[in-house]
Amino acid sequence: MTSADMLLRFLGVGGSAGMDQGSASAVLEIAGDPALLIDCGQETPQRFQARYGRLPPAVFITHAHMDHVSGLEPLFFSAWFDRSEPAPVRLFVPVDVLALVQQRIVIEASPLAEGGVNFWDAFHLAPVAQGFWWREHWFDVLPVRHHRPGFAFGLRLEGRFVYTGDTRPIPELLEAQAGGNELVFHDCRPDGNPSHSGWDDLCREYPPELLARIRTYHYGTAADAEKMQALGARIAVAGEGYPLPPAEPRDRPPAVP
Repeated sequence: MTSADMLLRFLGVGGSAGMDQGSASAVLEIAGDPALLIDCGQETPQRFQARYGRLPPAVFITHAHMDHVSGLEPLFFSAWFDRSEPAPVRLFVPVDVLALVQQRIVIEASPLAEGGVNFWDAFHLAPVAQGFWWREHWFDVLPVRHHRPGFAFGLRLEGRFVYTGDTRPIPELLEAQAGGNELVFHDCRPDGNPSHSGWDDLCREYPPELLARIRTYHYGTAADAEKMQALGARIAVAGEGYPLPPAEPRDRPPAVP
C-alpha cells in the first residue's frame, strides 16, 4: 500500500474556545474508505456525513472533554435509527476514559423518551488499553499529557502517523513512538498553557527533524493559523487530507513489557 492509499483528513482543527475552525477531529482514509474517525465533537457527525454520505464505521476517543465527545449523542440517534449501515458503529475508548464518557454523555437511564433502548445499544463498544486491531492494522494507544495522568490518549499507526490528541509536549514518548518517518499531528496553538502546547514549547522540546514532520492543529481562529504559520509551524487545515508515508503493517500486537 502506497502513501497515496492512506491519508489522514481533518474535519475540524479547532478547540473549545474557537469553534470557527470546527472541533478537532480527523479521519483515517484507507484506499479512499473512511475507516476510522478520531474524536467526535458536537458538529463532527454532520461534517462526516456531509463529506462521506454515511456514518463512520469506527471512532476512537482520545479523552472525554465535550469538544471531543459531545457528538456521540447525535451519532447515537443516527446509528440507532439509520439501519442502512451493515454493522454498528464501533467505538474504541481507552478504559481510563470510558467512565468519564459514561458520566458526561450517558446520563439518562434511557436516551429515548419511549424507552426500550440503552445508549450503548447503538454501538459496538470496544474498551482498549495498549492498542487495538482495526481493518487488519494494529493501532497503539499512547498516554499523553493533558491534565492528569490517564486522562487523555493519542493514537499511533507504526510507520505512518502519531495523533497526539490534546497534550503538552511529549518528547520521551515521541522519541520512542515516532522515530521513523511517521507524520506527527500535534496539539498546538500560538501560545501554550498548562493543558495545551504552544509553538515555542514544541520548538524547545523537539529536534528540528521531528518538527519538520509535525502538522499542528487545535488552533482557534484563522488569525491564530496565520500567526502559527508566521512562526514556522506547518498547520493542518480542515478539509485537507495528508498522505501518510508507506510502511508494512504489523503482523502481531507488541509484547507487553
